[in-house]
Amino acid sequence: MEMLATFAPIVLMIVIFYFLLIRPQQKKQKQVRQMQSELKKGDKIVTIGGFHATVHALDEDTIVLLAGDGTKLTYDRSAVRDVVEQS
Repeated sequence: MEMLATFAPIVLMIVIFYFLLIRPQQKKQKQVRQMQSELKKGDKIVTIGGFHATVHALDEDTIVLLAGDGTKLTYDRSAVRDVVEQS
């Protein structure tokens, strides 16, 4: 019985960490992966570095972005932070 009382606070702390830190982070990562996999031509996006552009072409792991001045840049799909406007 003493052993259970000794480990109960540690187990409780692990459970609290899971529900407050680990689980929400996993949900966020899943949402980001889903958003990156659902990108399509014409979507207006923002990269992790803050670059605003329009998706011009898609490949499995890369995307070609069209800047405002017509410049085409190639980025990794994982560099997309947010979709501002879907086409």
